[in-house]
Amino acid sequence: MAETLYLITLFPLLGFLINGLAGRWLSEKQSGYIASLAVLGSFLVSAQLLLAFLALPAEERLLTQTLFSWIPVGDLNIQVGYRFDPLSAVMALVVSGVGLLIHIYSIGYMQGDPGVRRYFSFLNLFTFMMLNLVLADNLVLMFLGWEGVGLCSYLLIGFWFEDEAKARAGMKAFIVNRIGDAGFIVALILLYHQFGTLSISEIAQAAPGAQIGRGFFTATTLLMFLGAVGKSAQIPLYVWLPDAMAGPTPVSALIHAATMVTAGVYLIARNSVLFSLAPATMSIVAVIGIITAFFAATIAITQNDIKKVLAYSTISQLGYMFTAVGVGAFSAGIFHLMTHAFFKGLLFLGAGSVIHGLKGEQDLRSMGGLKEQLPTTHWTMLVGVMAIAGIPGLSGFFSKDEILWAAFSRHEGFSWLWLAGIVTAGITAFYMFRLFFRTFYGKAAWQEAGYQPHESPSVMTIPLVLLAFLSILGGYVGIPAALGGVNQFHHFLEPVLAVYPGVGAAAVQHPSQGLELLLMGVSTVVVLGGIYYAYRVYVQQPTLADDLAQRMGLLHRLSFNKYFVDEAYHLLIVRPFQALAEGLWKWFDIQVVDGAVNGSGHAIARISGAIRRIQSGLIQHYASIILLGVIFILIYLYID
Repeated sequence: MAETLYLITLFPLLGFLINGLAGRWLSEKQSGYIASLAVLGSFLVSAQLLLAFLALPAEERLLTQTLFSWIPVGDLNIQVGYRFDPLSAVMALVVSGVGLLIHIYSIGYMQGDPGVRRYFSFLNLFTFMMLNLVLADNLVLMFLGWEGVGLCSYLLIGFWFEDEAKARAGMKAFIVNRIGDAGFIVALILLYHQFGTLSISEIAQAAPGAQIGRGFFTATTLLMFLGAVGKSAQIPLYVWLPDAMAGPTPVSALIHAATMVTAGVYLIARNSVLFSLAPATMSIVAVIGIITAFFAATIAITQNDIKKVLAYSTISQLGYMFTAVGVGAFSAGIFHLMTHAFFKGLLFLGAGSVIHGLKGEQDLRSMGGLKEQLPTTHWTMLVGVMAIAGIPGLSGFFSKDEILWAAFSRHEGFSWLWLAGIVTAGITAFYMFRLFFRTFYGKAAWQEAGYQPHESPSVMTIPLVLLAFLSILGGYVGIPAALGGVNQFHHFLEPVLAVYPGVGAAAVQHPSQGLELLLMGVSTVVVLGGIYYAYRVYVQQPTLADDLAQRMGLLHRLSFNKYFVDEAYHLLIVRPFQALAEGLWKWFDIQVVDGAVNGSGHAIARISGAIRRIQSGLIQHYASIILLGVIFILIYLYID
C-alpha cells in the first residue's frame, strides 16, 4: 500500500503543470476537467488507503514512504517522505474530497473568465501544497506545504489583480501570514537544536522522556501557536481573512473555509505531544480560541456582504476548534474541522450560486425573496445554516456539542469556556439565519435593482447537493455515548493523538451521561432561541431590525465597523512602519546606498578623465612621456 502514497500529491502537481504549461492550447472545459480529474485521483488513492486501514488493527494503521533525500547537510538530513495515519487520512480525504467538489463547481462559476486556465493551475497547486502539509512526515516538508498554501492564497485572493483593491487583499493576506510564519520558523530551529531531528514521529517519541524544563516546551509551542494564529485567522492576526473574500467565491470555499485556514488546528493536533507538555500554552490556545469565536460572531451579526458574514463565521468556527484542542480534546477539534469543511464549503458555494444568479451582487440588502428563483440553492443552504447552527441530527450538532462538553468537563476551572461557547452558539444561529432569511425571504429587493435571478447550472448545483448530504450525515461517525453511540471518529484518531491530563481527569470527575444530555438540551434551546429571534426580526417584523440597531447604538456601530480594528492597525502599525520605511529609503537608500554607488561612479569618472588626458594622440606627447620614464629609470638605477 505504501508504494502508492506519493500519488496523492503527484496527481494535483501534474494538473498544475499541464494547465500551467499547456493551458494556452486547452479550452476552458478541458482545463477544468484536467484539474478536477487530478484531484479525483488524489481522493481515490486516499479513499483506497483508508479502506485498507479500516481492515487493520489500530496499532498497525501507519504507512510511510520516503521518496528522496532533500536537504543533506552534515547531521541534518531532511527527506521528502510522507506519513499516512488516521489523522492525515482524515485531512487528505477532506482536502481532496471537498476540493474535488469545489473544482467541479468552478467549471460553471468561472465560465467565460479570461484567466480560467491560470485559475485551475493555481487551484491544483494549492491542493498539492495542502496535501504535502498534511502528509509530511517531518516539520520542514510540512513548512514547505505551509508556505506553499500561503503563496497560493496570495495568488488566488488577488486572482483579479487588475482591481487594485483585490490585489491589496492578496498582499494583506501574504504579509499578515508572514508574521505567524516567523514564529513557526523559530520553533523549528529550537526543536532541531534540542532534539537533533525534525522528524515528527522522532520528536514525539523523545519529548516525553527528555530532561528539559517545561519552559522550553512552553516557548516552542507558543511559537508554533503564533504560526497557527496567522494561518487560521485568530486574534490578533485574523484581519486578513475577511479581506480575502476579494477572490473568486470557490476560492473562498476551498482555501478560507475547508482547507488552508484549518492548517493551524492540524499543526497543533499533529504536534499534540509537544502541546500536552505545555499546559500554559494549552490554556492560552483555549482562551484565544473562545475569545475569537465570540468576537467574530458579534461582528458577523451586522455585516451586509454575504461573503463577509461567512468570513467572520469561519473565524468564529475556527475559534471553536482552537478551544477544543486547547482543552486537550484534539479529536473533537479535528471532528469539527471535518464537519465545518462540509457545511461551510456548502454555504460558500451556495453564496456563490446566489451571487452568480444576481450577476455579481453580494449585498444582502439587494436580495430577499429568492426562494422560488433559486430552489436548489435555497434548500441546500438551509441544510448548511442548520448544520452550522447546531440543529440536532446534523453534523454541526455532534461536533459543536462535543467541543462544548469537553470545555465544560475540564477540571481546571475553565467551565466558563462552555458558557462563552453557548452564548456564541446562540449568536451563530441568529446571524446565520439572518443571512438565510435576508437572502431567500422577505421583500425582493433585487426587483428594484433590475436583476433577473436564475438557478445555477447543474455543474454548480450537484456539488451543493452532495455537500448538503455530507452536512447531514457527516456527524454520525462521532455519535457520543450519551446518545447511544461509541464515537467511532474519536476511537479512529485516538492512536495518533496525545492524551492531555486535564481531559482524562475531567472524564473521571464528570462521568454522568445525563449531565452531558442536559448540556446538549441547553445548547439546543439557545440555538432555537437564536433562530426564532432571527425569524421574528427579519421575516415577521422586518422593521424591528432598524429599531434594534438604533437601540443598540454604540454597540451596533462598533460591530458594523468591525470594532475599528483595521483602522487601529493602520494607525498604530501600518502607518508608523510606512513612515519608517520611507525615512530609511530617503536617508539610507538614497544617501548611503545610492550615494556610495553614485559617488564611486563620480570618482571613477574623475580619475578616468584625468588619465584620459594622457591619451592625446600626439606623438610628441608620447615621446616626452617615454623620455621622462627613461630619466626616472636612470635616476633609480643610479641611486640604487
